[in-house]
Amino acid sequence: MIQEICKDERFLAQKAEPATPDDLPIAQDLIDTLTAHKDGCVGMAANMIGVNKRIIIFDNEGAYQVMFNPVIVKQSGPYQTEEGCLSLTGRRPTKRWKRIKVQWQNETFQTRLKTFTGWTAEIIQHEIDHCDGILI
Repeated sequence: MIQEICKDERFLAQKAEPATPDDLPIAQDLIDTLTAHKDGCVGMAANMIGVNKRIIIFDNEGAYQVMFNPVIVKQSGPYQTEEGCLSLTGRRPTKRWKRIKVQWQNETFQTRLKTFTGWTAEIIQHEIDHCDGILI
């Protein structure tokens, strides 16, 4: 179901709770909501739709990928950039990493580990920041 975008900065600044298998329906809401905003958005975290759970979705080279409980375990190549967000107005400066290694759980809650680079890595970092209560 397409959900309303949360713009409450106090809510967005909270650290997200770990996701469990009971939270699988939230992933579908994220898919539906991101699809509805695909013209101006490439990723979302659950708190952007008002759910304080550690779940993200992003455009991974043309296909949506959902991550439950994602954590960046390694990073390299810092750089400065500007980003926008559906939950916030305008664009803001931020520091990102060119290469990140992420550990997460998939839809069956199996642990996965993968390295991402470039634009995809930047999207993931933005969404994991949401999970950590960090606003750009």
